[in-house]
Amino acid sequence: MDEKIRIWYDPEGDYLEITLRNAPGFFRETSLDQVMEKVDLEGRVIGFSILKVSALKGEPLELSLTQS
Repeated sequence: MDEKIRIWYDPEGDYLEITLRNAPGFFRETSLDQVMEKVDLEGRVIGFSILKVSALKGEPLELSLTQS
């Protein structure tokens, strides 16, 4: 089955959201204050969001999204 990746940017809120799989879920914190991961009800990563995207200059953000 083909899954479509959804990319949404809100310029007013300077917020980027990437959805890898369309499924019910919730956001939880990561090791970076600027990034939240979205997980499904079983804890599998289905997306992530980034706040203050325009502030990303120089070094890229780097982290591991975890599975529970």
